[in-house]
Amino acid sequence: MSVELSLRIRENAGMLVVDLGGEIDVYTSPKLRERLVALVTGGAHRLVIDLDDVDFIDSTGLGVLVGILKRIRSRNGSLGLVCSREAILRVFKITGLERVFDIHPSVEAATGAVTA
Repeated sequence: MSVELSLRIRENAGMLVVDLGGEIDVYTSPKLRERLVALVTGGAHRLVIDLDDVDFIDSTGLGVLVGILKRIRSRNGSLGLVCSREAILRVFKITGLERVFDIHPSVEAATGAVTA
């Protein structure tokens, strides 16, 4: 049984928002990495990634997010994450990544912080 990763790109307050849903794991991470790298390479240096519909994220998925953060920062950009699901937030806390990423409770809060 495989669970797909849904990915939708939209604009909010002049920024690109990437809405993710499903599972981010060893099977779905390559697709996610490919899409995010294409966005950044294409000029998107201020992104918000919405994780509120993500049911599961493993170390591979975290690695993709860290890689994109480094890529964006190297271009003087910024990345905000949206996550209000306790199970996913716990993964960021356990790994110490809540100190690395700017994590916000809503897309509106993230876009406001990233544009500031």
